Amino acid sequence: VVPRVESGGGSVQAGGSLRLSCAASANAYGHYCMGWYRAALGKEREGVAAIDTGSGSTDYADSVKGRVTISHDTAKKTTYLQIKSLRPDDTAMHYCAARAPPCTVVRVLKDYDMDYWGKGTLVTISL
Repeated sequence: VVPRVESGGGSVQAGGSLRLSCAASANAYGHYCMGWYRAALGKEREGVAAIDTGSGSTDYADSVKGRVTISHDTAKKTTYLQIKSLRPDDTAMHYCAARAPPCTVVRVLKDYDMDYWGKGTLVTISL
């Protein structure tokens, strides 16, 4: 089991930026695929970004391309989601999830067969 803990959420004014973090447990090993997802109130969960921590391949939802960057620090076993130019419609609970190999960023972005989920961190954007 590779527990995941998200952090970095909070209340931010529109136009600002945030960096969310997703930390794996200390005994996590090997490479895997990571995804960031969000669920706004009353809406279905959607994929935001995905990364293969081995190859570095990434994929992004069309709705956030250009504003979001996913990255992974292997030494810290932490995956990041940098969001800039925040908008009120970015308000949502943000979750990270992991998928052990075999995995592809395309399938991870679509939330297929993810193995481990974090509990989420809330992002609230105000005007």
